[in-house]
Amino acid sequence: MRQAGAIARGIQEDLENKGIKSLSRVSPGDESGWIALDYVSVIAHAFYKPVREFYSLERLWSDAKKVRVSAAKPPTKP
Repeated sequence: MRQAGAIARGIQEDLENKGIKSLSRVSPGDESGWIALDYVSVIAHAFYKPVREFYSLERLWSDAKKVRVSAAKPPTKP
């Protein structure tokens, strides 16, 4: 479960370095196996595999409309 926390912290730190802050925080010592980071229009989920399989979000959202999102281009340096 520590891997899920490390992944979530990595996402949070990388985006904070780019000036993007989450509305939620990763709690130190979180052992839930499911961490959600809220970025308003995007929510990042980091799961411990057995927790992901138990909740099966892909099945829950299987009938949702799919939206294609293009990757953002990194800023050019002067």
